Amino acid sequence: MPIEVKVPTVGESITSGLLGVWNKPDGAYVKSGEPIFEIETDKVTAEVVAEAAGVLKHLAKAGDTVQVGQVVASIDEKAPAPVEATAGNKDGANGAESKPARTEASFPAPAPARGKAADEISPAVRFQAAERGIDPAVIAGTGKDGRVTKADILAAGERKSDNGASAAPDQTPAPSGDRTSRKKMTPLRQKIAARLLSAQQETAHLTTFNEVDLSNIMALRAKFQDRFVKKHEIKLGFMSFFVKAVVHALQIVPAINSRIDGDEIIQNHFYDIGVAISTEKGLLVPVVRNADRLSFAGVEKEIAAYAKKARDGKIQLSDLDGGVFTITNGGVFGSLLSTPILNPPQCAILGMHTIQERPVAISGRVEIRPMMYLALTYDHRLVDGREAVTFLATVKEVAENPAAVLLEV
Repeated sequence: MPIEVKVPTVGESITSGLLGVWNKPDGAYVKSGEPIFEIETDKVTAEVVAEAAGVLKHLAKAGDTVQVGQVVASIDEKAPAPVEATAGNKDGANGAESKPARTEASFPAPAPARGKAADEISPAVRFQAAERGIDPAVIAGTGKDGRVTKADILAAGERKSDNGASAAPDQTPAPSGDRTSRKKMTPLRQKIAARLLSAQQETAHLTTFNEVDLSNIMALRAKFQDRFVKKHEIKLGFMSFFVKAVVHALQIVPAINSRIDGDEIIQNHFYDIGVAISTEKGLLVPVVRNADRLSFAGVEKEIAAYAKKARDGKIQLSDLDGGVFTITNGGVFGSLLSTPILNPPQCAILGMHTIQERPVAISGRVEIRPMMYLALTYDHRLVDGREAVTFLATVKEVAENPAAVLLEV
């Protein structure tokens, strides 16, 4: 009897999801542990692998809403494994030509990549590549032993898009005469929409602004970048400075490190900082745990690891839960100023923006400095203006004098 492939439990309170993509076509032979489909929920995207080897039969379509525990496929373990036929190969026993066995090429699967590493490219990567019209053989892989990953395909798609080409089929312009198109919202996008609307309706949010001179941070990065990379094998970015500045400000203004629960105020005594990451499926906010105990290199490595997991669709629910404060950086997209929306139940969020050289008055002189606008949105039910302004001024002070963090002053 074929093995049933069911939608797994991907987290508490999650009862359904969207069958995002089949990594293996209907009728294909799959190996044990091989990714066969992705399930998208309102929080994460999970990859489901085959429990055993055999021939796969689809019982649901990509794009279907499926329930946890629902049977979406079956695997026939008794089906023989395909044998790759070699042109001109003869049977040693009787000299007869061996018959080619049915392989994946017999089915409508994405064409495998060319080159010696083609067999090492996962079906999920091949599917993403085929979907975007990208040849993995021409991409330098960043995975283990140089393997091409989904992140490499997505990055190549972005470069292709920047060069004027379409990065994905659903971005292709509609045929002439079709003025609109329609597609279903993913569970993640639905959840994002609901949370943003809820945040605006259920909190008394207010935003205060300031600007920060990044001259000292940029000087430190320029002076120590090579040594930092050599020692820690990761670049020293801007985000680690702001994570450290936020932790320092939370210690100075503990009211920001709290939340409302009914008619009670819960005060947090830990510093798990969420860092917003943009993905092709929506905005995710993984949490850097115990940021107060991490070095600058530790913060940078945590953020880089989360960014890779997000691009590869490997983010887990545990990565997103429990943050006390969020930092979002619209500056990477060129945003000059914005009013970020709260990430409930947190009571505040810091928005970073693009760095611009602007004339500023310094000791009675006009100088050109790299300036960034900062925005702090906070829940006015819990945080007063004095506390919010003090918090943002502290972030500004630490960012303009980063040595203060190292000296703990």
